[in-house]
Amino acid sequence: MKKVICVLGVLLIVLSCSKRDINESIKEDNPEISLEIPAEFPALNGSVAQNRPTKYGVELGEKLFHEKRFSGNNTISCASCHNPNLAFSDGKQQAVGIYERVGLRNTPAIQNMAFMKFYNWDGNILQLEKQPLVPIITHEEMNSSILEVIGKIAVDTDYKKLFQKAFGDASITADRIYRSIAQYEYTLISANSKYDRVKRNEGERFTAEQERGYTTFKSKCASCHSTALFTDQSFRNVGFPLNPNPEEVGRGRVTGRIEDQMAFRVPSLRNAMYTAPYGSFGQFPTLRSVLDYFDKGVLAAENLDPILKENGNRIPLSEQEKQDIIAFIETLSDPTFIGK
Repeated sequence: MKKVICVLGVLLIVLSCSKRDINESIKEDNPEISLEIPAEFPALNGSVAQNRPTKYGVELGEKLFHEKRFSGNNTISCASCHNPNLAFSDGKQQAVGIYERVGLRNTPAIQNMAFMKFYNWDGNILQLEKQPLVPIITHEEMNSSILEVIGKIAVDTDYKKLFQKAFGDASITADRIYRSIAQYEYTLISANSKYDRVKRNEGERFTAEQERGYTTFKSKCASCHSTALFTDQSFRNVGFPLNPNPEEVGRGRVTGRIEDQMAFRVPSLRNAMYTAPYGSFGQFPTLRSVLDYFDKGVLAAENLDPILKENGNRIPLSEQEKQDIIAFIETLSDPTFIGK
């Protein structure tokens, strides 16, 4: 009996050491990618710590991001709507998916996702790893299923090799697909605009127009577009023109609260010059049209943002102030991020 116990003990030790050696080998062959947190940026969100980007996890995620077999007819990938050359937006009023079907909302840009608390216009997603499934199964987007996607790519030798490198074996699962895409998106950090270089004292200076715009921005825009992300990540009804689609109620779709109807997440203004049109369903073709609308007066609502209510449902702006604000927003453009 003692011999049996001894043999079992030895086997357990051997298996434990073997498993540990395998895990260590995976870490050595697939090292974590360090995410540099720019100065004044908020802390990384909690999900990043549970899904640290790795060399092959990111490589796999980028490949999956551009994979058109995610869609039912093999024509639409994540990159079809999130174009790297447009700061991962698409330049269209509303997202256009499979068979030219038009979605409910404007495609949001993908940038600095590792620092966000909520995703999508209504904040219905709290973890980036849970986002990829949404477009896959949505009728107007990819109109597919994760099982169909796995079936298509499981026969691809390149994918088998990448899953092996990223996770230690070639098994292709839904969770691994979601985690890989999120790892790739966590690396999409934009913080090298003229504004950033000025703030870092790297030898650049604002023009007089940009400096005036920054001053006006801080007094008339920064209540919502605050922090180094240029969004406070809140949900607000700012009285924009209403989406005629009866399914649209903004944040209210998520919470069911009347006070959240037609409230949307404040978008970041980083790289805004690349991401027109603007608004939850692309109501505004230019930044100038957004500022003109605020100046003339927004739609009244019971839950209209208090800042607007206190100012007669508008943000008064002179012609000079509008030009200056746009000049400042241009300094938030990061050419090194475009085309990543």
